[in-house]
Amino acid sequence: MAIQPIRLFGDPILATRAQEVDNFDKEIRELVRDLTDTMLDAPGAGLAAPQIGVSLRVFTWSIDDEVGHLINPVLSLGEEEQDGDEGCLSIPGLKYQCKRAFTVVADGFTMHGEPMRLVGEELLARVFQHETDHLNGILFVDRLDSQTRKLALKDIKDSEWFGLNAPQIRISPHATGGLGL
Repeated sequence: MAIQPIRLFGDPILATRAQEVDNFDKEIRELVRDLTDTMLDAPGAGLAAPQIGVSLRVFTWSIDDEVGHLINPVLSLGEEEQDGDEGCLSIPGLKYQCKRAFTVVADGFTMHGEPMRLVGEELLARVFQHETDHLNGILFVDRLDSQTRKLALKDIKDSEWFGLNAPQIRISPHATGGLGL
């Protein structure tokens, strides 16, 4: 069990669809523990595996002292919608109004491979949708109306953390500059 660094907006893993979990083994149980520890330490209402650099379809949540996880989620969204402030641990310090379904039925698996069905309303439904979006390579700013999204992207660019996880370019020490001549 360890607290992991959280990947920030701009990291390519956050824009990539995560892979299905096939093996419900010790490594998956350790991943769920790491996600839970990291989420609670942050603190956050939810955390998806890609946010700690693991491209697997796993997320955790913590709402009203209930902590849980879901693996390989499939969501069925209710027709009624809700508007509300939404933020993200990968976009720290910023929140915007985001439209989501008011109710969600989430089917998936426990860390032991047992089927699980969860029903969420309001905040829990929002968290299930937000975290499942992460597993599909979607950030909540992608769901904002165009005017709010434009403001959010400006705020992100102006934030003190923007660009901190930019990939480092290494220069080859070889005389050929890394080219095989």
